[in-house]
Amino acid sequence: MKKILLLFHLLIVIVVFSQKKFDVVYEADYKLNYKLSTGSNSKKETTFALLINENSSFFKDLHRYISDSLLVEKKLNTIEEAMKYNTDFRGYVGTTSAKLYVTDEINYTYFAYEEPNNINWKIKNEFKTVAGYKCQRAETTKYGRTWIAWFSTDISFPFGPYKFNGLPGLIAEVYDTKDEYHYTLYTFRKRKYTCKSANVATNVKNLSKEKVAEVFKNRLAGKLRLNEQYIENAEDREYMRRNAEEALKKYNPIELNIY
Repeated sequence: MKKILLLFHLLIVIVVFSQKKFDVVYEADYKLNYKLSTGSNSKKETTFALLINENSSFFKDLHRYISDSLLVEKKLNTIEEAMKYNTDFRGYVGTTSAKLYVTDEINYTYFAYEEPNNINWKIKNEFKTVAGYKCQRAETTKYGRTWIAWFSTDISFPFGPYKFNGLPGLIAEVYDTKDEYHYTLYTFRKRKYTCKSANVATNVKNLSKEKVAEVFKNRLAGKLRLNEQYIENAEDREYMRRNAEEALKKYNPIELNIY
């Protein structure tokens, strides 16, 4: 069933993929250690690319970065190839000085919303070195968590991973006080090129952030309804339902609330 859905997804993406370009001047790559479930004692790890130019940035999981590029170049043709680039983070974040532009994929459908770029940082007189750059500490409370960031004025771009930005230098490290989401810069380099596959399909559903959050929260229930039609045994269906409800209770998103 998973392979059938993935094949359907590949066909849809190939047909409607929008090659919205992003002119890249620099690229910052980050490692993320994260805890997606409160029921787990272990963390997972993935990597992201932050594409930067003079006026904006574009943030995406490196698995998506590679798979999107291969799709646009028509070099990703099989389910087995696509499975290699699976990730928990299928969304994109575009940042300008005024707004954040977010597009996410939920159950093979694209949703988009905008939100104000209004993080209120408190800069502290503390310093450390991250990835070879001298960094200064800043703090904020956002999205239901308290965040600690380390930014470097040696890199003058006011951007950072995910939605974190607005400091007088690139954010080299940022994490919440529970250390459930921890981004760390590991590469910063000049990358003068045009990314042809920066953004997603043209059939994006534009909703409010509140509505997108509601859709995202209910995705497990959607998967359950999709699979129930293939399970005849009532006990098996009930077992799946309980597991889905338990997974939803333990789900630990990066944003505990939307503000």
